[in-house]
Amino acid sequence: MNIRRTKGFTLMELITVIVITGIIAGMVAIFIQSPVQGYISSSNRAALSDMADTAVRRIGRDLRTAVPNSVRMASPSGSTYVEFLPTRDGGMYLALPSGTTVCGGTSAQDILDFTYADSCFAILGSTLTMTGPPSSTPDYIVLGSIESPPASPTATPAYDTSASGILRAYTGATGAGQTAIHFTATQFPLWAQVQGQRLQVIPGDQQAVTYACIGTLGALDANGNGQAQLIRYWAYGFNPAQAAPPMGGGLNAILVNTVSACNIVSSTDYQNNSLIAITLQLTQGSESVQLYDEIHVTNIP
Repeated sequence: MNIRRTKGFTLMELITVIVITGIIAGMVAIFIQSPVQGYISSSNRAALSDMADTAVRRIGRDLRTAVPNSVRMASPSGSTYVEFLPTRDGGMYLALPSGTTVCGGTSAQDILDFTYADSCFAILGSTLTMTGPPSSTPDYIVLGSIESPPASPTATPAYDTSASGILRAYTGATGAGQTAIHFTATQFPLWAQVQGQRLQVIPGDQQAVTYACIGTLGALDANGNGQAQLIRYWAYGFNPAQAAPPMGGGLNAILVNTVSACNIVSSTDYQNNSLIAITLQLTQGSESVQLYDEIHVTNIP
């Protein structure tokens, strides 16, 4: 009689294998934990760096188009708000009569006259693309934007549409090839008549622009994330005095979340330009990335 012998593992052997496998797995986990955690942290920091870099580059791109001497903040030594007037185009206004007429009168009426409430002048040497009525967002013009008028060193004339300011709403035709600039008939101040005869065009769909860090800075939430946001405000009109945050409606968009530190500093030590320094720190899951950028802004009107 043949007896078939059954082969296999005993319970003791199986338990031994499980214990040894657990010991090996634990040792492997200890060795690979640090590289895996390092990879995850590196990926998180790279993502944060990319978000911060995109936000800072956007601010820099906008600030470089600012109307001369229109950049303002609560304190030049440090602020979480920066406001400015963006430009889309620019040119030179006629200061001496020429042989052509584009303002509907004599050639003398084509010049920009600072002695009365002029309402039209000719563009010198080139044409502009403008947006005017009946558009709900007509363009604006600014000229002679020096740091501040001599009689009022604390004024912000680039944001002022009155006779003491240098901001005017464009009222002419819409489209390319404009040789005449029609605007609201409010006299420009005499101090705005500066060398260079340059003007800047502010897009009506943008108007004044503010970048602001809104929320709690310096403290993290329960998940180790920054609690503030970097927000862009625009199309809220023009405030003669800076408002923080901007008032008057308008639009806004979040550039980046998880902001844990934010500081904007302005240096006006140079006559022809200013230096805007931005420090932005993002924190997510207790991982932080801080970027610093410097932006040169021209002050020549």
